[in-house]
Amino acid sequence: MFKQEIQEYESILKVYRERVTGRMATTDLKEYNEILFSAHSCAIEGNSFSVNDTRELKEKGLGVIPQGKTLFEAFEMLDHFKAYEFLLNQPQGTPLTEDLLKETHRILMEHTLTYRYPDAKAGEYTETDMCAGDTVFGEHEALIGKVPQLLDSTQRAIDGGSVHPMILAARFHGYFEYLHPFRDGNGRVGRLFSNFILHQAGHPILIITQESKSEYINALRFIRTEHTDEYLISFFFQMAIRRMNKEIDEKKSQSRGMMFLF
Repeated sequence: MFKQEIQEYESILKVYRERVTGRMATTDLKEYNEILFSAHSCAIEGNSFSVNDTRELKEKGLGVIPQGKTLFEAFEMLDHFKAYEFLLNQPQGTPLTEDLLKETHRILMEHTLTYRYPDAKAGEYTETDMCAGDTVFGEHEALIGKVPQLLDSTQRAIDGGSVHPMILAARFHGYFEYLHPFRDGNGRVGRLFSNFILHQAGHPILIITQESKSEYINALRFIRTEHTDEYLISFFFQMAIRRMNKEIDEKKSQSRGMMFLF
């Protein structure tokens, strides 16, 4: 299953590494990925910072908040930077654990969680049943009790090496969102950990764009309604392929140059 998607992905990945990422300085590539991923991941949750706004915040901090943006949004983005850097700078071979999951959530939600939920604590699981969008989740005690199993089974699959990293990243993300163990920030944490899985395996960062939000939500919905992650896995491959093709095309276009007329 997904043989065709894997073949297409791996074929484009080879070109992408040769023509795009392999020619960039490591520090520049890291910052580029962090800004792009943070902007889109937070935008999916309603943050109005554009990619350019996010870049300016990364460079200048709270000294300059783009016009029309709130301090809450700025702190949300700054904490996302910290969580991204904490998680993706983990040593190679770092296992998936509850401690890693909770610490990532603590950093991500440090300055914003209690603004919306005064009784919640960053880095701790929810103490109440959850609902989001058009979804009423199950009893929180039962769902939280399955988090260690999800982490352990994903880690065993990573160690086994027989499942493609993109499939692992999508599968983990889908079922993590199904469990929805935190009071807020589950989407951002889930996307961070999908990229942790990919990054540890040496694959590019996956950007789920704000423009693809409807496709993304529908793919997640199939896990709940149809009990299958097939659509989400296919969506992950599509997002990765779209991004690589886009950046390969940009590289070709920019390399051709332009006419300078005086």
